[in-house]
Parts: sequence; structure tokens; C-alpha cells
Amino acid sequence: MDGFKPALCVSIHDVAPATWPLCEKLIDAVGKVAPIPLTFLVVPAWHHRCKGASDDACFAALDAHREHGDELALHGYTHLDEGRGPDCPWTYFCRHIYTQGEGEFAGLGARQARRRLAWGVEWFARRGWTPDGFVAPAWLLSDGSWDALASAPFRYTTTFSRFYLLPQRHSVFAPALVYSARSGWGSTVSRCVNDVCAPMLRSAPLLRLALHPRDAHYPSTLLHCQRAIEKLLQTRDAMTKSAFALHWSAAQHDDHWHGLRSAAGTAS
Repeated sequence: MDGFKPALCVSIHDVAPATWPLCEKLIDAVGKVAPIPLTFLVVPAWHHRCKGASDDACFAALDAHREHGDELALHGYTHLDEGRGPDCPWTYFCRHIYTQGEGEFAGLGARQARRRLAWGVEWFARRGWTPDGFVAPAWLLSDGSWDALASAPFRYTTTFSRFYLLPQRHSVFAPALVYSARSGWGSTVSRCVNDVCAPMLRSAPLLRLALHPRDAHYPSTLLHCQRAIEKLLQTRDAMTKSAFALHWSAAQHDDHWHGLRSAAGTAS
């Protein structure tokens, strides 16, 4: 990826009508720093909630953001872990304590995962949207979910530390900075961790700042993320995840043809 300027992707997770008021606070906080493109990770049936009075306003706002260059990606279907039970204590910790039972794709078989991905794509299509990317809730993907993604119509997916082009699963180191918002002390600790980690990740081709609705409850977290974005923009280009997938794919293609030309020149 020589000549590829490092990128920054700011994403807002868990976007749904029920969380939209908090998402708007996050959008406003980022917008006060710079008018950068955002990736919204949208959950079609957040916690199985049915259509409510606030849905139309949320979807109209997402339409407007999409028209202005922001990205809408699929973020699970219900955002609830309803798969088979954990098979070891570590898996139990990840799925039911660390993620509070929201790692929807952590325990699914391939058939179950394909069904939920298809539901999500169909739900997007009914609104005239076509998601380029899929991000599993809590970044947890079972083997069956990976199998399902191989035949799904997505350009990319991400885990906590990597960005994957699909269906080849070519990946690049792309760590996520995230805040803990379950308690005031957790929020404080996560801010300190991000301060320590960000300078250590200068060489990463892509750095992701992942914001969640609950972050909006803490003004100190909003201020911290604003300062982090301001600093990161000094050395990185802000773009959506879809744009990064396109740029990285093009860079790989250029590297491939450069290698072929070099090999041909050597052979002659």
C-alpha cells in the first residue's frame, strides 16, 4: 500500500429509531470539529422493536445523510445474541458479560447467518438503500457467519482490529478506538486507554473511531472524541468505510499490475 495516505473512519454504531436522539448528539459533536463523512451502522429490528412513531423521522434523516455523502452499513438485524450457547468460559465472557448479550452473529450457524443477512439486505432495499458493508454487533463472527459472508453481497466487513475485503477476506490492520459507556469510571478508563493507544497506532493504514449511542451520555467523552478527531485529521484523510474499501481495492489492483509489469521487464 505504498503511497496510500493513512485513513480515518468515524462510525456511529447501533443506529435505530430507538437510539436516534443519542445518535444525533454524536453527529452534532463530530460536526463541530469538521464536516467529515460518517458511516452509520444501522440495525433494522433493534432488540425486536416494531415500527414506532419515531421511525419515519429517523429514516428521513438517514436518507438526508446518505445524500450528503455519509454511508449506511448493515449492523446485524436485532443486535441480540440468540445463537447456540457458548462452548467455553471465555466465549461465555465475550458473549454475555463483555458484550451484554448483544453479539448477534457470535453463535450462529451458516444457515441462520445467511437468513439474517438476507433479512437485513431486504430491509435496506425496501428503503432504497444498498449496503456496501456489514459489521457484526460487537465485531463477533462465528465460523458459520464467515461462511455466510462469503456469498453475501457486501464489499467489506470489520472486526475489532482488522478491515476485510469480501469475498476474498483480504485484510489489513485497522484497529478501532472505542469508549466504554456502562459507567462513569469505565468511560474515564477508556479515554485514558485511547490516549495511550492512538500514538502507538500511527502506522496503521486505517484507524477507526467507533462511537456508540451511550457515549452521548458523557460530555467528557464527547469532548475527548472531538479532540481525538481534530488531532487525527492532521495526519489522516477522513472517509467512509465504503470509500476506504474502494481505495484499498484500487491500491491492491495497482500493486498487482505494477508487480506484473516489473516481472515482465525482468523476464525481457
